[in-house]
Amino acid sequence: MKELSSIYEVGGIKAFEDYVTKNYGFQKKKALFIRIADKNNTTRHIFFSQRWQDFDLLKLEKKFPVGNGAWLKLPAKKGRYVLEISSSKSSKGPWVQVGISSKDREMLLSQFRRILTITMLPLFLLGAATGVFLSFRVLKPVRNIIQTVQSIEIGSMKKRIFRSNTGDELDELARLFNEMLDRINNLIKGMRDSLDNVAHDLRTPMTRIRNTSEIALQSGDDCKVHSEALISVVEETDRILKMLNTLMDIAEAEAGTLRIDRRFMNISTLIERVVDMYQFVAEEKSVRIHMDVPQECYASVDPERISQAVANLLDNAIKFSPSGGEIRVEAHQKENKIIIKIQDEGDGISAEELPRIWERLYRSDRSRSQKGLGLGLNLVRAIIEAHDGHVEVQSEPGKGSIFNVILSSAHYKSIRINPVKEAGDLPNS
Repeated sequence: MKELSSIYEVGGIKAFEDYVTKNYGFQKKKALFIRIADKNNTTRHIFFSQRWQDFDLLKLEKKFPVGNGAWLKLPAKKGRYVLEISSSKSSKGPWVQVGISSKDREMLLSQFRRILTITMLPLFLLGAATGVFLSFRVLKPVRNIIQTVQSIEIGSMKKRIFRSNTGDELDELARLFNEMLDRINNLIKGMRDSLDNVAHDLRTPMTRIRNTSEIALQSGDDCKVHSEALISVVEETDRILKMLNTLMDIAEAEAGTLRIDRRFMNISTLIERVVDMYQFVAEEKSVRIHMDVPQECYASVDPERISQAVANLLDNAIKFSPSGGEIRVEAHQKENKIIIKIQDEGDGISAEELPRIWERLYRSDRSRSQKGLGLGLNLVRAIIEAHDGHVEVQSEPGKGSIFNVILSSAHYKSIRINPVKEAGDLPNS
């Protein structure tokens, strides 16, 4: 528009016609519509008018040109395309109009719309089907979790979530959920077993108390019978209280609320005191205790609790050692760990019973002939774990047992000040 207007301004209509004929006469593709109209918008000349037969060009005389870059749009006789025209008024009076048809553009867009419709419909259906499939597959673990929770609500603790073993987040969630259900199930089973065992173990002393009291009542004024009855009642009551206190200690330790009064001290001193206390019991059964501990082996522990744990292990070793047998008590420090080893020459523990020896109130058939509550090993593990340690056992029938108590000493080096050499009074096992 600017180019043609300049030519018209300089050379007039003759120069304008020559320029248009020379430069735009053979332009078939993207041909330009060029019109000259007088100041009243009457057509003076339309170049290459045969190219614009699709439009009613007479209507242009009814659409007065608008300058300043405004566009006129002349619809085609047939079709959705238009002739877009820009107008410029020369200083000599006439209007110069340049336009272009949107036919090619509309044909291209029409092809795009057709191709888009043909391709997008299958793609949409495929995407919808894929989305439904993926959502069904992705939400399947969630549905499994819902079904499992619903089964648990009606009392079934055996159902578990099916795992895809893909290693993704939902598979990891299923694994953690199953492990949580296993722990809950084990806790419930442990509670039931503990209640059953407590009821069974309390029945005997309570029956003895009742029978003793009944005998004392029937004896009349016999002071000796009354005294013996009271002594028996006190003994049985102490046994019951001891069992209940031990159960409370174990529950507190497992809940993480057991009070641990840590002091930096020599573990060897603790072991020596426990061995000295049980030396007389071992001699009565003709069992030798061989001790091999270093002079100094320091860690920050609760001396009463650790002594209680070692005493329980040593008491069990003496109980189940044959007459003339030997018990080895050893301790050594390896890297940042202190290992206390207690080995006996007893009958050992079968592979079936080995995982159950840590359960509350569990007593094997062989151990029921020995005095005890069935809480010793459970209390040992609870105490050691409360000290951030752990207990290991190795045993074979006929070859005895080895218990290893492993305590950490790495983070106690910074408080190696005023070590306590004496453990004080040792608690009963």
